[in-house]
Amino acid sequence: NIAPSFASVLSDAFTGSAAVGGFLGASFAYAFNKGVGRGLYSNEAGQGSAPIAHAAAKTKDSASEGMVSLLEPFIDTILICTLTGLVILSSGVWVEKHENTFQEFDTEILSGTWTDTAEEDRNELFHYLNGGTSKVSKMGVDSPVEIAVLDGKIQEPITVLHNRSIAEDVEVLDGGSPYTGTLTIDRGAIVEAVELRGYSLIHSASLTAEAFTRSAMGDLGRPVVALVLLLFAFTTAVAWSYYGDRAVAYLFGTRWLVPYRLTYVVGFFVAAISDTSLIWLIAAITVALMTIPNLIAILLLRVEVKTLISEYWNRMQSSKD
Repeated sequence: NIAPSFASVLSDAFTGSAAVGGFLGASFAYAFNKGVGRGLYSNEAGQGSAPIAHAAAKTKDSASEGMVSLLEPFIDTILICTLTGLVILSSGVWVEKHENTFQEFDTEILSGTWTDTAEEDRNELFHYLNGGTSKVSKMGVDSPVEIAVLDGKIQEPITVLHNRSIAEDVEVLDGGSPYTGTLTIDRGAIVEAVELRGYSLIHSASLTAEAFTRSAMGDLGRPVVALVLLLFAFTTAVAWSYYGDRAVAYLFGTRWLVPYRLTYVVGFFVAAISDTSLIWLIAAITVALMTIPNLIAILLLRVEVKTLISEYWNRMQSSKD
């Protein structure tokens, strides 16, 4: 499945992805937005974050250290991300529905009953998800609507959308037990603090872990992915802590380091209990706020950068001769 996976990456990169299996499809704009967002977070291109670490290196040639830093995005993005993506695509888990607890940020309640097995419904859902004209609408747009739930099962003709897929076998839980009563739906969201569980598409670490269970490792794939994520998370946490540490010290002085470090630690706790998609959104916004001023600085320093690189290559050529 490796060759077809590569082919789908190259073809869908410019046309968007059609609905496949439980996946309801994505437009080019959506794919581009997600791809660039995840890519920036991986390779830190234009952010000015990695130079904080490389600036601490003891070297007589800054251009040489810059060349060394090019290895990091190559390994992170080109190798690791590509291999991980191929595992997910070739395994087929990305279009399969898996049992999971629904994240509130990724869940929408739609009016009426829609299915991903009927071509007309799939087209309507595709246009709805990608901002086109569609008959699909959120429940409770004009005013909040109440729906009945009995022993965890929704009694009304509605559709639960989760992770760009139609959720199946949805169960409403309250404190781990089946919920009975009414739920208030306001603009597609459930007002009450209940938990939804069922079958839908998954993403992020859960998707990667599921993909590796289809390998020769079988069920051992999950703990292996968990271990790898732990190592990546630890090194990432240390690196970004240092980046922020140096930035705070430079901008506000060393007396603000302790408040920053405490806020940083609290951020880990908040992120651990928050919806993954919400954290990705916050990360995308903060990355943009960091990247834009840095790109302006790079543009202003373009002459100096070009001169340094030119001198570096001249020295390299002279040393060979």
